[in-house]
Amino acid sequence: MSNPHPVIAGFHPDPSICRVGDDYYLVCSSFEYFPGVPVFHSRDLVRWTQIGNALERPSQLRLSSGTLSSAGVYAPTLRHHDGRFWLIVTVVADGGGNMLFTATDPAGPWSDPIRLPGVPGIDPDLAWDDDGTCWCTVAGIVQVRIDPRTGETFGEPHKLWSGTPGAAAPEAPHLYRIGDYWYLLIAEGGTERGHGVSIARGPAPDGPFEPCPANPILTHRSTGHPVQNTGHADLVQAPDGSWWMAFLGVRPGGGTPGWHVLGRETFLAPVTWEEGWPVVGGIVSGSPSGSFMDDFDLAELQACWISMRSRPADLYTTKERAGSLTLRAAGASLDEHDVTFLGRRAQHLRWRARTLIDSAQGRGGLAVRLDEHHHYEIEAGDGRVQVIARIGSVRSVVAEQAVPAGPLVLAVQAGDPRSPGDPRSAPDTLSFSVEGSTVLASLDGRFLSTEVAGGFTGRVIGMYAATGTVHFDWFDYEVTP
Repeated sequence: MSNPHPVIAGFHPDPSICRVGDDYYLVCSSFEYFPGVPVFHSRDLVRWTQIGNALERPSQLRLSSGTLSSAGVYAPTLRHHDGRFWLIVTVVADGGGNMLFTATDPAGPWSDPIRLPGVPGIDPDLAWDDDGTCWCTVAGIVQVRIDPRTGETFGEPHKLWSGTPGAAAPEAPHLYRIGDYWYLLIAEGGTERGHGVSIARGPAPDGPFEPCPANPILTHRSTGHPVQNTGHADLVQAPDGSWWMAFLGVRPGGGTPGWHVLGRETFLAPVTWEEGWPVVGGIVSGSPSGSFMDDFDLAELQACWISMRSRPADLYTTKERAGSLTLRAAGASLDEHDVTFLGRRAQHLRWRARTLIDSAQGRGGLAVRLDEHHHYEIEAGDGRVQVIARIGSVRSVVAEQAVPAGPLVLAVQAGDPRSPGDPRSAPDTLSFSVEGSTVLASLDGRFLSTEVAGGFTGRVIGMYAATGTVHFDWFDYEVTP
């Protein structure tokens, strides 16, 4: 069986898509990372470019240091209506809830939030009927009418559909008017191996809804397909009249039970219609993104860079030292919620990342992070480098080496597991080194996977400061065979 590539690889879950003319726009969940809700553009549904982040100001998104990993921003829906883009999300954090943002240009700027205190739950969707009434539907498949310009709700939320009998967690609803029917697309079965997509239709946006007799219309449960956990989908129609589905999935690797390390990624499949019901075809392989380099010559950081919960300007800058990223320490390690960390999502199964660090005024390094309890890093400072592993409740220095004074190139590489073919083998091995010397440590990759750590995110690779001030001259990320 071929191994289809995502159209947006790496930790980009819960895709929501819309089209305006010949242009497609897509957003994803961002959880505890800031800025929130990456925004992508495409002309062909296969090749996507990030054009910004919708929530890039503290006035839009405030995640305190107490926000847990895998909390934060959940399940956005993106729609275009009445000449504007509308983005509705759930923020799972203190003072959060469901909120709505608008923009005339999806690249931004986006508005400050319109709060929706009368909308319960998570996974909110927006749909407008012919008379302009706006319907908001949430997980549990509960619906309420809203005024999207003020956040006011009308009437009590009411249940539309319970999903497939016996299927857990009906969520991620999207409502569409297609032909003579209103279609209600949902995810169910939980976001693990049992995940799937089902659909119902009815005469009006508030039902009643009859389920498709072929439900689930998409699932890879109990199959050997290389893409698993398929669900949380959205539909879009192309200018030529064809239909397409964007949805999340994972690429587990290693032995049994399989470990996915990149998080839930965005995939694409064609949709045809038979007797008024959608039929989902095979996955269309995306165009893999390539290597990445940032020499930090720009005054502002590129859109792909993310930090945990916030990004205070006094701790992150490219303006202090020309052509360098300067990080000032807050939390003392990757174990802390407020560590100064700047990373990007890992997007390939095999890769190498490097950075040139100057730690003369502090201590910092290069890390691969899943959450506060699951991360590996190579750290430089005080005339030595250390490879540190945090796995659950255990934190250990697994290798240490003295180094000469001056800047160093730190490197980490994701490669093949040490015991391929073993049913217990890891999905990969992460090797840490100082460029020009031997590998200091090679660590089992399964411990930085969702199956071990839990949660909803994937690996993020980046630079951090643990003490003092640390400068990084450049960062590169290279796809390897």
